[in-house]
Amino acid sequence: MDHRRSGRPRPTGPGRRPGSPATTDGGGGVNAEDERRLARVALTWLAEPGTRAVHRLVERHGPVATLDLLLDGGSPDGWLHTTVAARSAAGDARAVAAEALERADRLGARLVTPDDEEWPTPVAGLTTLRLPDVSRRVDAETAPPLCFWVRGSWPLGEALDRSVAVVGARAATGYGQHVATELGYGLAERDWTVVSGGAFGIDAAAHRGALTAGGLTVAVLACGLDRPYPMGNAALFDRIAETGLLVSEWPPGAEPLRPRFLIRNRVIAVGTRGTVVVEASARSGATQTARRALHANRVTMVVPGPVTSAMSVGAHEFLREFPGKARLVAGVAHVLEEVGRIGADLAPLARGPQRAADTLDDDARSLLEALPRRSAMGVDRLSARAGVDVRTALRKLSLLEELSMVVRREDGYALAPPAKPKRAAASETSGPP
Repeated sequence: MDHRRSGRPRPTGPGRRPGSPATTDGGGGVNAEDERRLARVALTWLAEPGTRAVHRLVERHGPVATLDLLLDGGSPDGWLHTTVAARSAAGDARAVAAEALERADRLGARLVTPDDEEWPTPVAGLTTLRLPDVSRRVDAETAPPLCFWVRGSWPLGEALDRSVAVVGARAATGYGQHVATELGYGLAERDWTVVSGGAFGIDAAAHRGALTAGGLTVAVLACGLDRPYPMGNAALFDRIAETGLLVSEWPPGAEPLRPRFLIRNRVIAVGTRGTVVVEASARSGATQTARRALHANRVTMVVPGPVTSAMSVGAHEFLREFPGKARLVAGVAHVLEEVGRIGADLAPLARGPQRAADTLDDDARSLLEALPRRSAMGVDRLSARAGVDVRTALRKLSLLEELSMVVRREDGYALAPPAKPKRAAASETSGPP
């Protein structure tokens, strides 16, 4: 069975990549577009992605003027002034940015900015994201990205348009990896993009499930695209880049520092239509992603696990902390009901196998229940035992007889013997010729 995506043909790729080295304006200078792109890269190097003060300045003055302002010491925040000064002491921001663009071009990656058609518009939701009761700067600095580095041929905005994030524990159990693989496969099979962080455990299982289905998957990294972390997933990252996308806010060469994973998580949470937490321990980055999704008004879902498992403690506590907001899901159908079209992607109700007796009315059911298990009973006695008048009993017993649920004997009515399983045809039971 071919599970390749049928709705969107794989793009052939653009001509000059937006991240290619800067071009001139015909008079020997760098053109204005490339100058803006260079400035966005330089700003991301000077201050970590998500810095609200930088985002506000760019919105007000543009990236080039903001870069000039910060390099001249005009930062409105003391800590940002200190950070810019420290980074500037290590090198020239524009030179670092130009080197990053050249390095990305050699890597086969491109720079995507808000000026590009493929920019993912959902990340604008980060403008209003505010986490309550935060004490760390990394939790407060949740502004939209200034740019993305992308490796892979799919347009970034198109890839994230119908996407679901599947996240969870690195030290995942067999149960968690099985569920994540099934979710990744099932979502990709139904033409949804599976987004995760490329880590061991749940992330990798979700990516592999999507790849197995021939679908599209996106790994959002917390480091440069040329040094994906963890290195043990290097082969997986290469597979993702071939058919999906590797994405990062950090330029090539950037290290996977611990705070960057939390910064990265805000993009996974807000750039997708919903987030599913499969497994999470008491202290888990997956629940931090879910928290960002919930406060950004994205659909937030949790897969329950065994109450005896340490890898389910964080997931269950999240459900308890946000009753009515975090949705419990147990499979692809539940996820699609939450993120899909209203009234069109409803999950079927969980029911046991339907039995013939389920369709009976109260009188017929009472007569059936009143019959003894191993003997017959006359109509008069049976109607009294079932609390049904004789005329109704005769009518209902005829119906039950037609349904092969009772048999009529000389001494009354009895339950029909259970049907014997059909014997397989000789051609099916015999061995190979």
